[in-house]
Amino acid sequence: MIATASALTAFAANSLLCRAALDHAALDPASFSTIRLASGAVALVLITLSTGRSATALRGSWGSAALLFLYAVPFSFAYVSLGAGTGALILFGAVQATMLVAALSSGERPHVVQWAGLILALGGLVYLVMPGLAAPSTVGCALMATAGVAWGIYSLRGRRASNPLAETAGNFARSVPLAIGVSFAAAPHAAFDAQGALLAVVSGALASGLGYVAWYAALSGLSATRAASVQLAVPVLAAAGGVIFLSERVTVRLLVAAVLILGGVALALTRTERRRRRPHPPEERRAPEPAARP
Repeated sequence: MIATASALTAFAANSLLCRAALDHAALDPASFSTIRLASGAVALVLITLSTGRSATALRGSWGSAALLFLYAVPFSFAYVSLGAGTGALILFGAVQATMLVAALSSGERPHVVQWAGLILALGGLVYLVMPGLAAPSTVGCALMATAGVAWGIYSLRGRRASNPLAETAGNFARSVPLAIGVSFAAAPHAAFDAQGALLAVVSGALASGLGYVAWYAALSGLSATRAASVQLAVPVLAAAGGVIFLSERVTVRLLVAAVLILGGVALALTRTERRRRRPHPPEERRAPEPAARP
């Protein structure tokens, strides 16, 4: 539970940092993505080395690194042409669809109460971001959907990680050359800003790097359905952070959506916990057999 809460908080903070860097600073999305991934790699490698492991102990795979890259870079570029609400709906809709398809294909059958919770939470998310759905950019939608599918598959692969820290460090390190390639390709449109770069470093080292370690740890105890459910709370946490840190206005719509989303998540999780904790029926006690006579 602590790992899950820490990861979701980090994801919400990461969203706020990205929006602040792109909206309030002059950093371009390619540079933000590269700095974010590079700073995350440096922080995670240093933490791994501080545990007494050598650099050769770094794990991960090029497949997971590619998925991480396909999440981080399209995510940044999508927010150039999409509003925050539209982007959040497409991203988390793609994540939920990916993880639920994986759950159903693996034989997992959510209970009707879990389905009701998922529908309620998703309905709250749609209600929250509905004003941003007018004429979204086709390119932006495709980029954000790609980011959501990549993040969903990356999360599912992460459930099998035996050492989350080493796995995440290796994946981040492998993703950096891919991001640098994008920065070189986008060099004619590059724009550097010290404040934006600092936000990208914080996003990579803290909200992304350490946040993904916590998410890896949380995934080991979550089914695909539960993992999909809890992530629906991230837009609400991000919206609350926007009110506190970015001076966004509190609205009745935001409060109602928060109740729907968090209530739906709680409903989806409650049924699973009850099924896990349900005690097995006590075995019938047999009457003692008569002692054998000599």
